[in-house]
Amino acid sequence: MDSGWFERRTHQWSDWRPELLADLKHRSGTTVSLVIPARDEEATVGEVVSRVRTELVERIPLVDELVVMDSDSTDTTATRARQAGATVHHVADVRPDLGHHHGKGEAMWKSLFVTSGEVMSFLDADLVEWDTHFVSGLLGPLLTDPGIALVKAFYDRVLDRSDAPSTLEGGRVTELVARPTLALRWPELSGVVQPLSGEWAIRRELFEELSVPTGYGVELAVLVDTFLRRGVDAVAQVGMGRRAHHHQSLHGLGTMAAELLAVADRRVGLGPKDDTVQLRQYGAEGMPMTSTLALTERMPATKVGPAPSYTQTHEQEAVGRC
Repeated sequence: MDSGWFERRTHQWSDWRPELLADLKHRSGTTVSLVIPARDEEATVGEVVSRVRTELVERIPLVDELVVMDSDSTDTTATRARQAGATVHHVADVRPDLGHHHGKGEAMWKSLFVTSGEVMSFLDADLVEWDTHFVSGLLGPLLTDPGIALVKAFYDRVLDRSDAPSTLEGGRVTELVARPTLALRWPELSGVVQPLSGEWAIRRELFEELSVPTGYGVELAVLVDTFLRRGVDAVAQVGMGRRAHHHQSLHGLGTMAAELLAVADRRVGLGPKDDTVQLRQYGAEGMPMTSTLALTERMPATKVGPAPSYTQTHEQEAVGRC
């Protein structure tokens, strides 16, 4: 890859003061939407929302919309997010005419229909060691450089155990799947420290043009598609310091890996052709565990028509009954 990219497009969150960014945003007329996709995160989502709202909505007016996309939660995630000051949307209720899929990417894609910010920033709901510079740091390149279209966060990861040390490794799926895939297929992106980080920001006009996987493949898909459309210099990354969050089981990581491989294969024309695939894993004593993976990708939002009106919907139902 271009060895100069890392120096040109790698920053640290401390490069920008939130007050300066808020002033730049105001003078340029840019609006910012912060979206937090969440599923069963009642233990953490309230604190995440509260801290962002206090610091970056009320004290420093950097975020114009603070939205939680509740993705089929069975706990009190929505209630706690709303009490903390977020606007909450249940993913299944957003554009129901388009159907509903489970997954993080679905929540992000559906957020396009309930937000209006010209810049969209995404933050995971399960953070346990972080600060609001995770948001302001991502916005720095987008508010100061019109050539930047996508910004990825990177950080020292901390396992969610009291005895766990920090690590510079990006995570098991990153090291075993994402990074080798990029090195083999899109080496220009090999300088991205954490291609699967859940904290990233993007210009709305670009996100609306992209096909969006409904599951965990969304982060890799957005990174690769931004590169294919805009080139590597449209991508920047920002170091955020330390980050801690909950980690998945090995079998859960296997599911994520399969979704990432499907995203990569589709972008080099290899398939998969079907939107579902059977993944067989094994537990104790070789007992098989078969999962059906949904590999659906949502069409670009720019290709989605307007929502049908109440009158149109009922007229269609009446015709169907005739």
